[in-house]
Amino acid sequence: MGSSVVTIAGIGLALPPGAKQTELWDGYFRQHFPASARPLAERIFLNAGVVTRQACVNPLIEDVSDWPTEKRMRRYLVEALPLGKEAVTRAIADADLSIDDIGLFAVCSCTGYVTPGLDILLSRDLGMAPATQRLFVGHMGCYAALPGLGAVSDYVTARGRPALLLCAELTGLHIQPSATRFDTQQIVAHALFSDAAAAVVVRPGGSGYTLAEVASVTDTATADHMTWDVTDLGFRMGLSPKVPQVLALHVRTLVDDLLARHGLSRGDVDGWAVHPGGPRILNVVERELELSVEQMAASRETLAENGNCSSPTVLLILERLRRRVRPPERIVTLAFGPGLTLYAALLLRSAA
Repeated sequence: MGSSVVTIAGIGLALPPGAKQTELWDGYFRQHFPASARPLAERIFLNAGVVTRQACVNPLIEDVSDWPTEKRMRRYLVEALPLGKEAVTRAIADADLSIDDIGLFAVCSCTGYVTPGLDILLSRDLGMAPATQRLFVGHMGCYAALPGLGAVSDYVTARGRPALLLCAELTGLHIQPSATRFDTQQIVAHALFSDAAAAVVVRPGGSGYTLAEVASVTDTATADHMTWDVTDLGFRMGLSPKVPQVLALHVRTLVDDLLARHGLSRGDVDGWAVHPGGPRILNVVERELELSVEQMAASRETLAENGNCSSPTVLLILERLRRRVRPPERIVTLAFGPGLTLYAALLLRSAA
C-alpha cells in the first residue's frame, strides 16, 4: 500500500457521569421551563430518543443557568482538560503508539473558548514534543469531526507522520436561564444535548479504517436555521424546525455522489454512522437514503445512550460500529451543523 493511504488506527472515548432523561426532567427541567411550556416540553423530552446522557456539570446537583459566560468558560477549562486527556490517552494506546509519534494535534470544540487553548494545554499535560504542530477548529458545531478528520488526514498524507484529532464538547454548561416567554428551540436543545470527548489517531497505512474521502455541501441560503450565539449568559442555540427539510434536499445527492466516485452505491455500504441531531433528523436520513431500521441502529442507540454530544457524536457511533463482532467493511459517516452544512466521509476497512 502506498503512503497516500491514511488509516484510523485508534479511537478513545471519555464520557462524564450520566443521568437518566426522566430524572433530568423530573428533578430540574420541569421546574425550569415556564408553566405555559411544560406540557409541550415534557412531550419533547420524553420523545427526544434520549434515555441517558452525560454532563460534567449535572443540573440536578449544580444549576449553571444563571451563570455569566465568564464563569462558564472558567469551568469549561476545569472540566475539558481531564476529559480530553482521558480520550487522547485511550486513543494513543488503542493505536499502539506513543505521544512522541504524534506530528499534529488538532482539537475541535465550540462549547468553550480559552487561550492558551486545549491544544496547547493538553500538549503540555500529555508531554508532547515542542515541535508538535497544532490546529484548533471552532464554530463548526456538530459536524466538526469530519472536516477535522479531513485536515489531520491531509497532514498524514503530506508528512507521513501520525496525527491526533480530539473533539471535546461540554454543551451542559450552556443551559439558558428560565424564560418567561415560550421558546421551543431552547426546549429542544435542552432535551437533546450532552457532554463527551472522543479522540482519533490517524496514521500512514496499517490496519484499521482507511479514509477514502471527505465530502461536504453547504446551503448558505439557510444559514439562519442553526445558530450558536455568544451571550452574557452562555452560548444560546438557535434550531429551526425547518432543518430536517433542508437536509432532505441535499443528503441523497451528497451520499450518492461520494459513493459513485469510488465505484460504490448505497447497497455496498454495511455501516452507517449518522449524526443524531434529533429523532426527526434521523427519520429524514433514513427515508431519503432508504435505510433499514438495522442500518440506523447504531445512530439511534448512541442517541439513546449518550444524547447529542455535538462534534464527538459521530465518533462515538464509529467506535460502536468498529467494536461489533463483525465490523463493517464500508462505513459512511454523516454529520450536520451550521451553514446549513452536511458532511460525509467514506471509510474502508483495511487489514494491513
